[in-house]
Amino acid sequence: MKFYFAPMEGITIHKYRNLCNEMFPYIDKFFSPFLVTKTKTILNAKELRDILPENNEGLSLVPQVLTNNAEDFIIMIRELEKLGYKEVNLNLGCPSGTVVSKFRGSGFLAKPEELDVFLGKVFDTFAGTDMKLSIKTRIGKDVPEEFYHLMEIYNKYEMSEFIIHPRTQKDYYKNKPNLEVFADALKSSKNPVCYNGNIFNVKDYEKFTRQFPEVTTIMLGRGIICNPALGAEILGKGKMTKDILREFHNRIYGEYKQMYSGDKNILFRMKELWCYMIFLFQDREKHQKKLMKSKNLLEYEAAVNGLFRECEVDSSIGFRAG
Repeated sequence: MKFYFAPMEGITIHKYRNLCNEMFPYIDKFFSPFLVTKTKTILNAKELRDILPENNEGLSLVPQVLTNNAEDFIIMIRELEKLGYKEVNLNLGCPSGTVVSKFRGSGFLAKPEELDVFLGKVFDTFAGTDMKLSIKTRIGKDVPEEFYHLMEIYNKYEMSEFIIHPRTQKDYYKNKPNLEVFADALKSSKNPVCYNGNIFNVKDYEKFTRQFPEVTTIMLGRGIICNPALGAEILGKGKMTKDILREFHNRIYGEYKQMYSGDKNILFRMKELWCYMIFLFQDREKHQKKLMKSKNLLEYEAAVNGLFRECEVDSSIGFRAG
């Protein structure tokens, strides 16, 4: 089984990816938080810094792009090619309202005919070249039945990989992944399929692979943000412990204190991580409130110290959806 690390805006930046790759070297491929195409510039300084090869040494990184404009996408791909990238991923899965309102991400799925024209231009441009194009998609904008028409479109194009998160945009991250539609997609897809959705612990993985033994690639998202050792646990090569998690926390906290100025910015980044990692702790509620209410780094560090001192880590459940 190959494991991919899903992109998450604001969280899976290069410092975070590098630490995960160093401490838990069981991820086959990382995907960058999406790069948005623009009219005046291709990559801003922040985006460029995140994907520069020298900032991602030793890990396999695929830049992900958010767009609904074929010409802008082609320009972006060529710019990424100059940096040495041989694969680019198109984001057709982001469910954020601000993204969807511009018919980007999973919002683009509401316009299948325009999507078809878009894909035709892009795939024709890079046909016969070394550039690989992959797609990460949801199964529709509003209802799962939309996916059957979308599959007819997707099957026209030769992708390096076809990553399916079997929820609609309307689902956001609620409800369970629609495994019936995923099964149909798996049977009908002419492209290699990767599954993404609700693999939060070893039991989730085992249940999924019993149902879909033919799937050879899984993208881990919220589950691995919660437990960065999830890939190792699935492979039977390690387990998340309190000491390991404490080391991971201390190191990423140290990186963020160097990257960002002011308590507010650092706390914002760390609290984003704790929205997921907190689920590893038993009897966490009191400490969770203190941590999330902390207003400066001294209060934050006191709350974290109390959490690690008084609560035990249990990764058997992992992230709790909903």
